[in-house]
Order: sequence, then C-alpha cells, then structure tokens
Amino acid sequence: MAKKILLAAIVLGAYLLAPVGYVSTTFAVSCPDLKIIFARGSGEARWNGQNYLTFKNELVEKLKLTDLNYDFLDLDYPAIGIESLEVLLGAYIGGGEAYSFGDSVQKGVSALISEVRSCPSTKYVVAGYSQGAIVVSKAIQSLNPEKIIYAATFGDPKIYLPEGSGLMPSACKGKNLSNYRIYVPDCWAHEGLLGGYNPYQPNGYTDKLGTWCNQADIFCSSHYSIKSHTSYVADGLYADAAKVIFDKITKAFKIENAFVSLHDTAILIDATASMNDLIDDYKAEALNLAEKTLAAGGRVALYDYRDLADPYELKEYCDFETCTLEKFKNGLDKIETDDGGDAPESLLSASFNMMKKLDWKYGSTKSVVVLTDAGYHEPDLDGISFADVVNLSKSIDPVNFYVITPGGMIAEYNNLANATGGAVVNSASDLSLLTNQIMGRYDSLPRVEENPNDRSLPEISEVLVDGNNVSFKNTGTSALVILNDAILGVTYENSITISDLDFGSKNLLRLVPLTKDTRGIGVEIELGGYGRGGVNIDITIPKVPNAGRR
Repeated sequence: MAKKILLAAIVLGAYLLAPVGYVSTTFAVSCPDLKIIFARGSGEARWNGQNYLTFKNELVEKLKLTDLNYDFLDLDYPAIGIESLEVLLGAYIGGGEAYSFGDSVQKGVSALISEVRSCPSTKYVVAGYSQGAIVVSKAIQSLNPEKIIYAATFGDPKIYLPEGSGLMPSACKGKNLSNYRIYVPDCWAHEGLLGGYNPYQPNGYTDKLGTWCNQADIFCSSHYSIKSHTSYVADGLYADAAKVIFDKITKAFKIENAFVSLHDTAILIDATASMNDLIDDYKAEALNLAEKTLAAGGRVALYDYRDLADPYELKEYCDFETCTLEKFKNGLDKIETDDGGDAPESLLSASFNMMKKLDWKYGSTKSVVVLTDAGYHEPDLDGISFADVVNLSKSIDPVNFYVITPGGMIAEYNNLANATGGAVVNSASDLSLLTNQIMGRYDSLPRVEENPNDRSLPEISEVLVDGNNVSFKNTGTSALVILNDAILGVTYENSITISDLDFGSKNLLRLVPLTKDTRGIGVEIELGGYGRGGVNIDITIPKVPNAGRR
C-alpha cells in the first residue's frame, strides 16, 4: 500500500524571486583592495535577491566611510531552485534530478574558489545564505585563509555545533561555545538538516568564520520553522553581521573603525568605605567613559551600591533617559564612601535590580560597568543568585559585565565577565583600557540563549533495510525524507518502500524526526544505487530540489 506523505514546502530562498538585472557596484575594479562575494539561496535572482542586496547595503553604509577600493559580487552559480509554488506543488521527482542540487552547490564552490584565486593581492570577504551557505562552508576548506578576511554563513543546512549535542548540551549552560558561533540562540542546535561539516571551522579560520542561525530555522536549529529561515533580512541578522565583518575589515587594513555602535552603558560604583583610596581614579574613568559614550550618541546611567547589611539600597543618580553629561558629573560628585561591614558587597542584588529598572534600547550594545574593590555575596542577602544575574543579562540582549577591581578579585569577577561576554581590568593598570574595550565593541545579539530545562528531541532508531523496504522507529510525530540531494516530503508512517534503484552506484537516504515545532538529529542510510532511468518510491513525493548532500 502506498504510504501517504505531506508536502514539505521547504525552499531555500524560493519565495524571494525577482527579475534578473545587473546592479553596478561602487569602486568596481578588476582586482580591488577588497572583494566581497555573496552566494545567494536557492531560486534567488542574481543581483536582485533581497538577501544579497541587504547584506551589501549594510556593509556599504560602513565601507563608504573608508578610502578602500572595494567591489561586491553576487556569485555566478546556478543556485537551483523552483520556478513557483505551483511548480513545487505539481512536480514529482524525475530520473536523475535528485543530483541537480548537488551539482549546483559544486558549481558554486568551483566558482567561488576561482574568484578568490583570480586576484592574488586582493583580500576577500565571502558570505552565503542557505544553499549559498553550503557553498561557502564547503569552499573555505580549499581556500587559503590568508586570502580571507572573514567568511559568514546564514541558515547553513550543513552547520555543525558540537556544544549542542547530548541530553543537556553544554551550550544550554553557556559553556564550550564554538569560536564561530556568532548568533545561534537555540542552545540545542547541533547539526544542520543535511548533516554537518565536521570540523566546520577549517585550520587557519579561527576568528575568520562566523555563523548566524535564526531562532527556529529548520535548516540549522533544532526547531521546525520555514518562516524563521526566510527572515534573515526582517530580523536584522545581516545588520548584525555587518558590524562584525566591518570590524574585521578595518583590522585587516589597519584603518580606523569609523562606524560607532550605539551604546547603553550603566555604571555601578561600590561606595563602601574600603573604596577611599580608589574612588577618585574610578570616578575619573567613569567620567571618561560617559563622555565618550554620550559623544558617540549613546546613553549612560549612574548608580552606586554598598551592602544590604548596612542597610543600604541601590541608589540612582540618573538613568538612560535623564543622564546628560552635567547630571552625570553632578552624580559622581554626590557619591560618598562609607560603611560596608564585611568584605563582600551586594553587587548581585544591585546589578539585578538596576538592569530591571533600566529601559534598554533594542539593538544597542549593552554594558554594566562595575567599579569595586571587593567581592560579592553569593547568593546575595536578599536571595539574588549569580545565575539570576546572568540569566537576566542574557534575556535582555545580553548585557555584558565589565569590572575594574584589584588583582586579588580578578578570578572571582572573571566568572561573571565570562558568563556575560564582558571582561575584567586590574585597577593597578591603565583604567582607560576598559573604556577603549567597551567603545570598540559592536556585537548586540546573544551568541546563545540558555535553556536550563531538560528537553528530549525526537529520535529515529531501529532502522531496518529489508530489500526495497526501509522501516524505523520514530519518537516524533513524523519524519522528513531526504534522498541524495532532494528534500522529498514528510511521512507519518514508520516505513517507506523504494524500488528501481541502480545498485551500481551509491544512494543516500536521510530520515529526520519531527514534532509539531521541533526536529531531531537525522539518521543516514546508505542504499544501493541511483537509477539514471528513474527512481520509484512507493509514496507520493513532490520534487523539491532545494537541499543537497556533500
């Protein structure tokens, strides 16, 4: 009996079609100082796809502030897709067509390698979305990292994040995050829908590779959303990437980063009596940081704290809405050191309540700057814990903690700084190091969002191949069926029947378990061969040549 299958209308960029037309590029020369190459997703029109145009425009806004000779290229490769949704619904898999996506990817890889090798003295940024991300992540394995300033992938179906594996992934604890993980909020993200390149980061690409995977993107997260996969423009991920890439470009060419990120910086000063010898230096650096932040169009806030045992509550001098430079200076003048009791102070309570009080601006670079000479109660005297502070910090955007403190406290504060993506500066060193580090930051999106709750992903097991029949056990509600490089559809049955395969060559079947909004890690089954005269599978399968195998 034929097994029923539900169409999975999953298209790598197929809904982003537009008429083909050439768009000229500023400073276009044959071999410029810098060339930026973008590999578009399936079905996108070359030069006019929204992913390419948005990526380009975000970078041009920054590059025009420099004197660099640069050029943009929408990579010339098939980016095979579908003509329309009607074609997708009405078409069925035909003999030999399952390899067309793989051929498209390989042509893209060859074209990208050829482009990078064509200009020996040019430096390159390479980036790709969806099918184009596969092109980039595969091509960099053969590209000299000395030629590449940065490689960026968006919605990569071949992503690989080892920290997302297991019953309780280390990523869900904010630990062992891959160097190339720039924005992957799903801590359960492990490998792409089509498996993962392992290693994902080739030798020589440390700090030269970054990946962005939208919150619930079916192709790279553990969730099951097609909309999330097509929302990289709307969700501002190219804008976020442009900050990272432009910073890499300025460093590579040793030029000033003229683009300044908007900052929300809250300064929290320890006002206990033991701070007497440090308070003047701390105030001077706080003023330096406030002046630079406000001059760059950012916002500052000023608070002080002591120990709840004094008793003493968090004290506000001005917040993001009221802090002018004059008010900030007046606030600093009013801070007086006194009391303190035992050595640890109520930093956790103070920072937690300060973060909750402030109106943080979406998209700004957010910092809490702590100036202290002592440690903190854990938990604090009102029950606020280290985890409470870290979780609130990350839920906001995150808010990164920067601390100036004496050498004896550095190890304790490194825990807080590392957990929130900040840093610690020794009070005996040049305090402006902290200000320069904060003002040089550009990141605003979280690398990962913690999920402390246990969560079981659907699994496929007990796979049995018996002649033409493939049976399996599925803890999910359905399974996505992928043959070679074609996503075929979704089956609710626990077996499929395949016939008329040419056993002279290899055939790869992948089954990916799904629930209503979650996908698990797929299993791969190597079958006999691929029939050039046709593949007959005893289920109704629409042709969707939008996914590929390596």
